[in-house]
Amino acid sequence: MTEAIRVHEVGGPEQLRHESIEVRAPGPGEVLVRQTHIGVNYIDVYFRTGLYPAGNLPFTPGLEGAGEVVAAGEGVKTLRPGRRVAYAGGPLGAYAAERVMPADRLVPLPASISNEQAAAVMLKGMTAHVLLQQVHAVRPGDRVLIHAAAGGVGLLLCQWASHLGATVIGTVGSPEKAELAKANGCHHPVLYREEDVLERVRALTGGDGVQIAYDSVGADTLMVSLACLARRGMLVSFGQSSGKPPAIEVGQLAAGGSLFLTRPSLFDYIATAEELQSAAAAVFEMIGQGRLNVRIGQRLPLADAATAHRRLESRQSTGSTILTV
Repeated sequence: MTEAIRVHEVGGPEQLRHESIEVRAPGPGEVLVRQTHIGVNYIDVYFRTGLYPAGNLPFTPGLEGAGEVVAAGEGVKTLRPGRRVAYAGGPLGAYAAERVMPADRLVPLPASISNEQAAAVMLKGMTAHVLLQQVHAVRPGDRVLIHAAAGGVGLLLCQWASHLGATVIGTVGSPEKAELAKANGCHHPVLYREEDVLERVRALTGGDGVQIAYDSVGADTLMVSLACLARRGMLVSFGQSSGKPPAIEVGQLAAGGSLFLTRPSLFDYIATAEELQSAAAAVFEMIGQGRLNVRIGQRLPLADAATAHRRLESRQSTGSTILTV
């Protein structure tokens, strides 16, 4: 038996129940992982509420964690018991002290990366890597707009984009978050509750707009993001923390200046073992070089997963949130 968080009915944070469950032995190509740290991400909220279907009920949420191999199934040659590993992506089930994972979805951790760091950065860090270097290759001199700049992904995007030579404009909800974003590479924090984001972006860019806008907020910000784009700019919609993004007519892209719109999913960029290992290596290299600081804003025990979700949804959190086992 092991402790886990189970969802028996989709809904609010109160549906996250702390229970004991059986853990099966690993089959061929699988390993049993004893976790020490678990990453909390907004996608977990989508599964909990039913916005993203999880399949059969009950289920254990979560897509990110770190720990060590306890046992390896038949055919697993490289991941032996005691090896520290981390992951980001399916299958669901990260909110547990122990779980079985496909061996090819695990990343061995270098000595320079702690379990805590890995659980806080795997999903968010690889998301930043994909958004900045694969969805759109950010170049020196580019102007970028990052919404939720003080959040877990936002802080990493600000640091990484600044390292790439971009001018970073980020929206935040408070002066405290503005200071945090600025300390992490955001050149121009914009207080969206007090300032007109479009007017501020146009003023900061000499009226030209930004080459790319990264929007994880959705309903509240998508149309503003579109209006902030420069000619031939790209809008990257990769989340919807405020609700489903509004529909955009194809003609609006032409009217705005031959604009681009994309809705990427990290999991399409790390679908193969090779892609996963490459993306993780890029993140670890940035951390090892001191160019990426992993800020953990909240640490809570696994049993308090509901509290973690409440803080995330209320926008009270900054940086990464992790659950400890």
